[in-house]
Amino acid sequence: MSKIILTGFMLPLVLLLGDSSGNPQSTHKTSETPAGTFQKMIVESGSVTMKFDLNRLNGFRSAAAMPATAHFAAAADSFFSILVFNERLRGPEPGSITLVPQGQAVPALPPALSAALNHLVLEKLQSTEAFDLAVRDAKTGFTFFNIEGHHYDYDGTAQLLSITNGRLLASPEFAKSVGRPSDAGAVVGEISIGATMQPVEVTRLDQNGDVKSATLPPLREPLPGTVPGPDVIIGELIGLVQLDNGAVNGRVGIALGTDACNKGTIDVDWFALPSNDYPFIPQIVY
Repeated sequence: MSKIILTGFMLPLVLLLGDSSGNPQSTHKTSETPAGTFQKMIVESGSVTMKFDLNRLNGFRSAAAMPATAHFAAAADSFFSILVFNERLRGPEPGSITLVPQGQAVPALPPALSAALNHLVLEKLQSTEAFDLAVRDAKTGFTFFNIEGHHYDYDGTAQLLSITNGRLLASPEFAKSVGRPSDAGAVVGEISIGATMQPVEVTRLDQNGDVKSATLPPLREPLPGTVPGPDVIIGELIGLVQLDNGAVNGRVGIALGTDACNKGTIDVDWFALPSNDYPFIPQIVY
């Protein structure tokens, strides 16, 4: 089992991706990189628990704690991804888990939070953000809670990810929305997550740390509309940049990366050049 403890933001991680032509490549390699297998994994299923102090959440500072618990299921195939090397956790990547409420509604929540319970997401933020995780409204992007102090644990044998001891901090916008801007950063509860992970990309390195091949395995539970065979789709567009060479005839150059997934029912091979056994991902941007 591997563990990571975060109290602030995550540093950039080793990231293995395929470029837009389908050639797997490493964006970071050192002479110390051993042979082995990288896996990019997403949430297959799981549960999320938030424990609130309703008195603190509603601004009653002098009253004794009034605990309440909200239970959520993690939506299947949520693109909250982690990187695993030789079954050891390297860290999470930006992404999100859609939260599906379970059981009875929690009473006495602030109206804005209560109205958003059916469309909350747990989001892994970019490394440049002040916090690593946040709870947001999926429809509006409004941040209710920032999260700090949490522990990441990963069991490579069972492919289980646990995130525990996360403190829920009232965000500045949430504190302002309830008329108590001074409560920004106040601890109003805690959060824990348990998730079964599944690989969506498996990359193999040789003794020199060079990428030799990658495989996009099928999801364990096929998506609606899946047909037999491989089916490469774009799971996410990443790294959109405008090139710094100025405009040419009124046009500017941009580039972006793709994060591919396999919607099909069998593995997709993704071998390094000179092999041509890999998919191509054309890009047309208007």
